[in-house]
Amino acid sequence: MTTPSSPAHVAQGSLPPPLRPPITSQEALGWLHTAKFLTTAPQLHFLPPLSVPEIAFVGRSNAGKSTCINTLTQQKQLAFASKKPGRTQHINLFSLGKQGVTDAVLADLPGYGYAAVPKQDKIRWQQVMANYLVTRENLKAIVLMCDPRHGLTELDEILLDVVRPRVAEGLKFLVVLTKADKLTRSEQTKALSIMKLQAGGGEVRLFSATKRQGIEDVATLLWQWAHPDTASGPATTSPLAPPASPA
Repeated sequence: MTTPSSPAHVAQGSLPPPLRPPITSQEALGWLHTAKFLTTAPQLHFLPPLSVPEIAFVGRSNAGKSTCINTLTQQKQLAFASKKPGRTQHINLFSLGKQGVTDAVLADLPGYGYAAVPKQDKIRWQQVMANYLVTRENLKAIVLMCDPRHGLTELDEILLDVVRPRVAEGLKFLVVLTKADKLTRSEQTKALSIMKLQAGGGEVRLFSATKRQGIEDVATLLWQWAHPDTASGPATTSPLAPPASPA
């Protein structure tokens, strides 16, 4: 005789939906490889309003931001690395998504702090970046590039202060220690420990495009942040919302 608690008496449809298997690093890299240029904006009001998660890459000029983006997306010239650091002063957006469906956007913000840039331009772009980081509604994560040989600069500290309230509200934050191949193993360990204390609860990863260090780890983390409802949740075949039409 079957007891009421046996599987035969479980009502059809009452079982929880199957969980999506954890994404592999290769799948995450495949997703990043779909990156395509979307638009460029010299000011915030030129940015289209979007409904999909946006991940912003920020950092001091010469911190390796363009190299990091190009390495993660496996595209040599997606993010433009100017021969004159600090001269590129636009916010560039790149769409991500397979089968032609945009499910996230990467935002490449201009590098800051380069000495050759006129002071008024520095001030103007610091204000533009601060406004973007505070007001961009679909911004879900920030990736800060930092050369561990120099540590956080004064401008990096200012940026951290700007985003701290949003991080406290749930905004994801990652410090990527670029050019890690320039450090010994013990120096890497020390730099990682110091930055974890300074990151204020954010994630920290060592990264080297030359040695292929940290690429898979960062790619997986970005995919998880862009897909919070599916990273470890029920399997689904429905795509995330495409970009909203510009107002």
